[in-house]
Amino acid sequence: MISELLQDNFIDLNLDVPDKATAINKLSGMLCGSGRVSDQNHFVSAVLEREKLGSTAIGAGIAIPHARANTVNEVSIAFARASHGIDFNSVDGDPVNLIFLLAAPVESGSLYLKLLARISRLLRYQDLIDDLKKATTKEEVIKIISRPFTVFNIFLK
Repeated sequence: MISELLQDNFIDLNLDVPDKATAINKLSGMLCGSGRVSDQNHFVSAVLEREKLGSTAIGAGIAIPHARANTVNEVSIAFARASHGIDFNSVDGDPVNLIFLLAAPVESGSLYLKLLARISRLLRYQDLIDDLKKATTKEEVIKIISRPFTVFNIFLK
């Protein structure tokens, strides 16, 4: 499911931004450029409002910023890897290098929550995290995320 939503034009392996807001804006721009998000500023505001409730950085250099908004036309995921860490106010205090941005329409309720949970479970696997940090192509990122053993392990937990 995650690999079906993550397209190569929603992946940036060389994110070079100074802060969390700029990172979220850059990833949102990829979704907006595809028509998945109709109003980038509105969606970015929704994500930043969500961040005010608590950081979406889950530790180990990973963040999953997310929001539902009426300007999102279709559930989508964007991924970026930053060579230098970005401060996301992580629970462990570490900067973030891997970012998965989840965008969903307001009415997507349960699908949105299920997808957020799947991404979180997927990122429990250190080998997957290490592989994402080493991936050299967008296609390789999609292949890593869609590995059968990873999907199998998610359903076992």
